[in-house]
Amino acid sequence: LASTAKQEGLRAFVIGGYVRDQLLGRLVKKDIDIVVEGSGIDFAKAVASRMGKGIKVHIYKNFGTAMIHTDDLELEFVGARKESYRLDSRKPIVENGTLQEDQERRDFTINALAVNLNPLSNEVVDPFGGLADLEQKIIRTPLAPDQTYSDDPLRMMRAIRFASQLGFDIE
Repeated sequence: LASTAKQEGLRAFVIGGYVRDQLLGRLVKKDIDIVVEGSGIDFAKAVASRMGKGIKVHIYKNFGTAMIHTDDLELEFVGARKESYRLDSRKPIVENGTLQEDQERRDFTINALAVNLNPLSNEVVDPFGGLADLEQKIIRTPLAPDQTYSDDPLRMMRAIRFASQLGFDIE
């Protein structure tokens, strides 16, 4: 992933649950979310071509995402995006964005943590205090809770699920 990002001249990051679980020392899932400042679909195609023959890219144009399945991994690729919502719809208006704008649209600070793939490092990109929230065992939204939860009310259920699974408190 890192060498392909460098070759393609893209800023790419592992983000979300994989990063959170690594930092918590939990059994790391095999699904890895990658966000790219650019086209996630094109990046997935470039990664697949470097992985060798027989690697298929599943493209979900409606969502602007791509997936690569191997025996050991499930890699999901998406371009960084920002979202806005109308009061009369749960369906967001999606635009290309930066890493930080993508992190802002995430449900919780602990799921907005990202690791830079270029250069590959252990540096965690954490604009909302997710590392401190992991330490303090807190589920907190990156933006104001009323905005995050009104954008997608199902996030309230996810908060309860994460609190239960991780033994965290909800802010």
